[in-house]
Formats: sequence, C-alpha cells, structure tokens
Amino acid sequence: MEDKRILYVSSEVVPYLAENEVSLMSYDVPKMINDQGGQIRIFMPRYGNINERRHQLHEVIRLSGMNLVINDLDMPLIIKVASIPKERIQVYFIDNDEYFKRKATFTDEDGVLYPDNDERAIFFAKGVVETVKKLNWVPDIIHVHGWMAAMLPIYMKHYYKDDALFSDTKIVTSVYNQSFEGTLDMDMMKKVAFDQIPDDAIAFLAEPNYENIIKASVLHSDAVIIASDNLSASLTKFIESSEKPFLPFVPKDKFAEAYTNFYKDQVLK
Repeated sequence: MEDKRILYVSSEVVPYLAENEVSLMSYDVPKMINDQGGQIRIFMPRYGNINERRHQLHEVIRLSGMNLVINDLDMPLIIKVASIPKERIQVYFIDNDEYFKRKATFTDEDGVLYPDNDERAIFFAKGVVETVKKLNWVPDIIHVHGWMAAMLPIYMKHYYKDDALFSDTKIVTSVYNQSFEGTLDMDMMKKVAFDQIPDDAIAFLAEPNYENIIKASVLHSDAVIIASDNLSASLTKFIESSEKPFLPFVPKDKFAEAYTNFYKDQVLK
C-alpha cells in the first residue's frame, strides 16, 4: 500500500477514548497502513471527554472558521489536531461548541442518547469532507468506522457527488456490533433530505435505529468489511445480499494481510 492515500473516519479512536472494538481497530488499521508506507489521515469528533492538554490537541486556525449548515442553521466548524505518540500519525478532530462540548460521547450521565446525535453525525460527515477539501489531500480510499461516522458515505455519494476532488475515491465501511438502544431523532431523514439528498436513497433513516443507519451507510459504500465476529444475522444477510465486495470477519491476529489484500484486490481494482 506504499504511497496510497487512505482517510480513516471514525466515531472513536484509541488513545483518545477508551478501548473497544471500534476505537482499537480505528488505531490498528491506520497504523498497519502507515507501517507499509501508505499516507494516512485520521478524523474523529472532538468529544468533551477528550483531555486536550494530555493529548496536546491544538486548533488549526487556517482550517477552522468555516460555517456548516445543518438543518438550516449555521454551525461553526473548529478543527483541532494532535499526533499519536511514537507513530507519526496525525489525527484531526472535528469540533463545535454546540455539538461536542459535553463530558461524554453519545449519551448523558443517565445513559440516554443525546437528542441531537443525528445532527452531530451530519456535522461530522460534512466537517470531514470540507476539511479534506481545504487540505487539498485526495484520498484513494475513505474507510469509515462506527455509527457516528455513518453519514459520510451518504454525503459523499450525493451532496459531494460532483466534487472532482473525490471522483476516483472509494469508500469502505467497517460494520461493527457496537450499537445503541432505540433510535436517533425521528426527523433525521428530514434533516438529511434538507441537503438535497433524495428520500429514496435514505429511506432506511425513516426509523433511525442502529441497524437502519448502518444499512444506509452500506448502500452508499463501494465495499464493506464485517468487523465483528458476532454481527447480527440481519446485518450480515443485508451485507451479503448488497452485491458490494465484502470481507468476512477476520480475527485480529490475521487482519493486516486480509485488509491489505482487500484494499488492493477488491477496492482499488
């Protein structure tokens, strides 16, 4: 994968958040490609429970200052950056005081989903793409991890479809079992449709539970990786019948070769 450019977009990344299946793979996969001589960037939200001082985050003024329109409201985009120690890997953080300045990731102290998680996901997707455009860094592959990043394939295939910068970029989505209970805001489909995304493309968002959000993301991806060995039967069946190239679950000690070959043989072919 030498000199290939891969953009990793994730809900969670170690060492900035606690270890779980998503956050660990969102570190391990980029590190593997970095070690092979690939060029990588990682993007994640700047949740309020990330310790900026300890991880040495700093704002990138030249990238910040843009406003993103979310459901007809102007929301300022702040970009921060940090480096993973010893790995020479840069991580970009998408930030906004309204959406991310709270002391947890997805739920409040009672475990209740934040009511604006749908808007946070839309803001994150748009913020990533707008920042990559400002960097003028053209990825060969965008690899998405975690449900908070799941709007990115949808926006890439519709909202940014005429953007020449990404004309050859392929999108891979890793699907995990790490989900949430209940649904996001029931107006989520309306908010995405506000960005001129056709209703039939996002019909799954009419009931925005975990599985439906992931199904919408898979529909708009070029290839899929099953990243949990206990993925639900319904999601597994949906992926298998999607006619997208997909990689079945591979144990952690064997993922490096499998992912590399999948990128080369199925995604970049």
